Amino acid sequence: MPHESIAKDRVSGDDARLYAWLDDRLGPYLEDLGALVNRDCGTRDKAGVDEVIDWVEARCRSLGASTERRPQANFGDLLLARWPGAGEGRVLLSGHADTVYPAGTAAARRMGRAPGDPNRLVGPGVSDMKSGLLTALYAVAALRALGLDRWSEVAFLCGSEEEVGSPVSRHWLTELAPGFDAGLVLESGRENGDVVTGRKGGGFWTVTVAGRAAHAGAEPERGASAFLQLAHHALAVDAVNGTIPGATVVIGTARAGEAANMVPPHAEMTVDGRALDPAGLEALAEAVGGAIARTRGLVPGTTTTVRGEVTRATMPRGEGSLRLFRLAQDSAAALGLVIGEQVSGGTSDANFLAAAGLPVLDGLGPVGGASHTPDEYLLVDSIVPRTALLAGLILRLTGPGAPRNLASRAPGDP
Repeated sequence: MPHESIAKDRVSGDDARLYAWLDDRLGPYLEDLGALVNRDCGTRDKAGVDEVIDWVEARCRSLGASTERRPQANFGDLLLARWPGAGEGRVLLSGHADTVYPAGTAAARRMGRAPGDPNRLVGPGVSDMKSGLLTALYAVAALRALGLDRWSEVAFLCGSEEEVGSPVSRHWLTELAPGFDAGLVLESGRENGDVVTGRKGGGFWTVTVAGRAAHAGAEPERGASAFLQLAHHALAVDAVNGTIPGATVVIGTARAGEAANMVPPHAEMTVDGRALDPAGLEALAEAVGGAIARTRGLVPGTTTTVRGEVTRATMPRGEGSLRLFRLAQDSAAALGLVIGEQVSGGTSDANFLAAAGLPVLDGLGPVGGASHTPDEYLLVDSIVPRTALLAGLILRLTGPGAPRNLASRAPGDP
């Protein structure tokens, strides 16, 4: 719902104060968003990602946080900010500083309003997830400015390599999870405004075939086509789709050969598999492995190698995430909004927090879409309501009488 359409006269109490404070600061928020979006920070661009981490760290410190930074050699540094308090309840916020875009994208596609639609901001990482980083920071700032920081601790982990599966930061997330009551992940809200109460888990595999080169015209019979063998594997892997409830398999990339007049001596493809639950993930891994095993050697003279595994456990739509969703509904309702929930086929750092036993709610950033494409966008009129919603949710998770042991309570329990 557009922030202008919220009936301010029907919003009262702390939620009204939070909303008004944030509404007054939409302009600075947009300036900050441009500062983050208009810089290259693809995952492999360590210098660019570190610039974003530097910016976030400086802002966290200006808001009174203590910070810990874990330097990385191959990725941007990891950052943890902590705001201790004298109240009750411990909340862990999670976001990431990297994008999927190559160097030069920020200069070529600077953040701006979409032609003909001033409510739509476009730019690389505008929704995934520079706006999520800012929503976390502005929500904490609002709570602190209004004296509503009633928590024992709020912490914010900003990762640097989420777009390649968080190979480093996943360990810090897992280490932190037992010390908190709830995890709130700032990926963008779904295009219809839903938050995310569950996510599929997934795995990635690389299938490599070695063949034998030969002249395509003079003596093709002396060759062994790695590409043809890879094609057999690809068709078999694709046929896994539809055999496991809720699971999907996609062949993401493929390459083969060296020249048009040569029997290709090598070929490679990547496989992305997703499933809804641990049993589905196990079945999926077995099915992908079985499909490749059954089609090995169909082209004589070729050898197949498979690397990979399940990399992200599922984020179940369980009692903890549903209870967090109801608290988010309460926060939304106090603003005159209605939100829904859904299970996403995508994965995020929420998967690691959930696997560590922490109740998690995801998709709490402003509403956007078309992530990882040139059309990536963010709806301006969702910024204030979603940031106020997050602040209200933190408020409901902290202070006297706030809920604890969320995962052990059945849906509907007080």
